[in-house]
Amino acid sequence: MPDPTTVDIHVRVNGTGRRATVSPRLTFADFLRVDCGLTGTHLGCEHGVCGACTVLLDGEAVRACLLFAVQADGAEVTTVEGLSGQNGELTKVQAAFREHHGLQCGFCTPGLVVSVTAFLAEHPKPTDDEIREALTGNLCRCTGYQGIVNAVRAAAQGEEAPA
Repeated sequence: MPDPTTVDIHVRVNGTGRRATVSPRLTFADFLRVDCGLTGTHLGCEHGVCGACTVLLDGEAVRACLLFAVQADGAEVTTVEGLSGQNGELTKVQAAFREHHGLQCGFCTPGLVVSVTAFLAEHPKPTDDEIREALTGNLCRCTGYQGIVNAVRAAAQGEEAPA
């Protein structure tokens, strides 16, 4: 007889299928961090305000702390770990954050990188005002945001990182 207090789910995370039996109240952020070992998905506020837990769910940026793992059943998920290439090469967004000082302590960086990746997929040539508006869903206590804006602009313009 199946356990009524658990649910079987199947999620494709960073290209790998994962099956799990989870509590219906387990957050997707905790599933990714604990069950999948993907600790790049950070937990900041656990209220969906800070954006540190942002992941791509079927290509859309979502807050993993506001989603239950059972709600992701059948979905394709990309975490910050899944953005880099097979050999660890940085994406244009990641390289731009590094080159334009878009990070300091790094806590908010994974959520910002995922959010910016989704934003640039929909807005490949954003204005600075559009960039600033897009960043309002992610909180950073260290940078003052100008380096982040510069990084997003550089990634959008396709600037290559210096060798």
